[in-house]
Amino acid sequence: MNSPNGSSHPHFNPDAVHAKYREERDKRLLPGRAATRDLTGDNLFAKYREDPFTPFVHRDPISEEIDVAVVGAGIAGTVVGAQLHKAGITGVRLIDQAGGVGGTWYWNRYPGVMCDVESYIYMPMLEDLDYVPTRKYAFGDEIREHIERIAQKYDLLTGALFHTGVQTSEWDEESARWTIRTDRGDVIRARFVVMAVGILNLIKLPDIPGMEVFKGKSFHTGRWDYEYTGGDMHSRMDKLADKAVAIMGTGASAIQCIQPLAQSAKHLYVFQRTPSAVGERNNHPTPPDFIDRCKPGWQRERMYNFHRVLDGQDVDDLVGDGWTRFEARVWNPRREPGATMEEFILRAEQEDFEIMEEHRRRIDETVTNPRYAEILKPYYRYLCKRPCFHDEYLPAYNLPNVTLVDCPAGIDRVTEWGLICNGEDYEFDCLIYATGFEAEATPLPRRAGHEIIGRDGLRLADKWAGGPNTLHGMMTRGFPNLFMVPAPGQQGVISVNFTLVNCEGAEHIAATIKLLDERRVRSFDVTAEAEEEYVAGIVGAYTDTSAVMEACTPSRLNNEGNPKATNPRGGSYGGGRGDLFGWIELLTRWREAGDFPGLEITQDARAAPTP
Repeated sequence: MNSPNGSSHPHFNPDAVHAKYREERDKRLLPGRAATRDLTGDNLFAKYREDPFTPFVHRDPISEEIDVAVVGAGIAGTVVGAQLHKAGITGVRLIDQAGGVGGTWYWNRYPGVMCDVESYIYMPMLEDLDYVPTRKYAFGDEIREHIERIAQKYDLLTGALFHTGVQTSEWDEESARWTIRTDRGDVIRARFVVMAVGILNLIKLPDIPGMEVFKGKSFHTGRWDYEYTGGDMHSRMDKLADKAVAIMGTGASAIQCIQPLAQSAKHLYVFQRTPSAVGERNNHPTPPDFIDRCKPGWQRERMYNFHRVLDGQDVDDLVGDGWTRFEARVWNPRREPGATMEEFILRAEQEDFEIMEEHRRRIDETVTNPRYAEILKPYYRYLCKRPCFHDEYLPAYNLPNVTLVDCPAGIDRVTEWGLICNGEDYEFDCLIYATGFEAEATPLPRRAGHEIIGRDGLRLADKWAGGPNTLHGMMTRGFPNLFMVPAPGQQGVISVNFTLVNCEGAEHIAATIKLLDERRVRSFDVTAEAEEEYVAGIVGAYTDTSAVMEACTPSRLNNEGNPKATNPRGGSYGGGRGDLFGWIELLTRWREAGDFPGLEITQDARAAPTP
């Protein structure tokens, strides 16, 4: 498929490309390939969810009344809490199963972990804290420490309930309060509840025969065991010097920790089901004069600019990275004047092919073992899997102690001291599952991990059994005084930089609660008409992309090869990934209306009528 002499203009033969991509897809499109263990009810493997980073501290149960309970203390929950404090709402408690704030950055502390979105737009509230990230792409510990600083500045840590799992959230009509019961015996009655439960909070563990018999050490990258490996996120893992280690997966987590593992272990086996498209990251320290060139409001401007570039708008690219170079081109392919639809589709395919060929050439130029280089090449369209960016991953396969094993059909079985793949037996001391998380679009009731019970005993899981029903992606009828931080598949919008969506959602929620508080509103609920109209708009704007995604290699982006199962009610405002700026304008107009359009308002008996 490559052009002669490594030309930068590879020959595009649609039939040959389709055949190759289909061949690679079919190797992986097998029954049971997506089988995972449900760790919420799997006692044998529940240990994979335990916290290895912060000691559990016993405390007495709490019984109290507060203004706002925020379930989740990741970026979303922490920013919600900060915005509430800025709005003068101080009776706020963060509740999280983790031992501290950070969400995915609390749990993911594997060696080399960093964000693949530029730190200047990903790390929230930089101007509020007068903080400048140390490098273009921050390591995980810097992100976690920044979230901790936000929580400290807005006094969110003192009352936070960590290592605390919510068991039920139930609306009490008589008191107009949510009653939250936890696994620590707490009973918390809150005027408002904000579900900020995260989008990558459920680790995914494959269901492979024999996993229970393995006698070596095993853990998931989302719960890295430094007591076993030694070292830390940035230093050599000295306890692996005499160990053979296996890592399962070559996605976003694996590509970051494979090089540190290769430098630390006696031998490293990498088991790959589907290769990632790995572009250059080109990370570098923040220039000394970076902030001097920034004007007030710079972070929001940069966030918006990044999204506008990905939207295909004609603006100067302030970020200039792999996302804006590749993602923007394939998500918004240009259409030449006068081109027919067939010509447009063919040109878009050719551009996608050229981008993927560039990634495949990079592998040939970097990996010296021709067999490994071929195994590492991704044969699918660019948006079939979340792309990755890294500069040290591919060179790791040139080290003599690294063995790459191609297993598109998956692992046959795990044994007492290793595993069998392609009929061949591999032995090792430690097995690391770099198998990621349940998809971002996992329904809220499952991500929340507990029963959410609204009016008349209505369970959110039952109401949303056929798909979400919301107003603005953040409120739902039958669940008064409940807010949900925006998330994919939840009728809001989607962005590569999801911090932007979190921040917009947090500011809207805090501003709305402030308005409700100022008007002495006892409770609100979404009207049936408003919800129906909003959901109808979501479904009406939905674009069925299953024909394209069905040709993709199986991944979480196409329901593991079954894109037709995607529910139109899980679409975004404006269709596709969503009209972010239209959604922001919608929320702004809604707040400025002043009379809470689309809500049924119950006033406090002492309050003046709402204007």
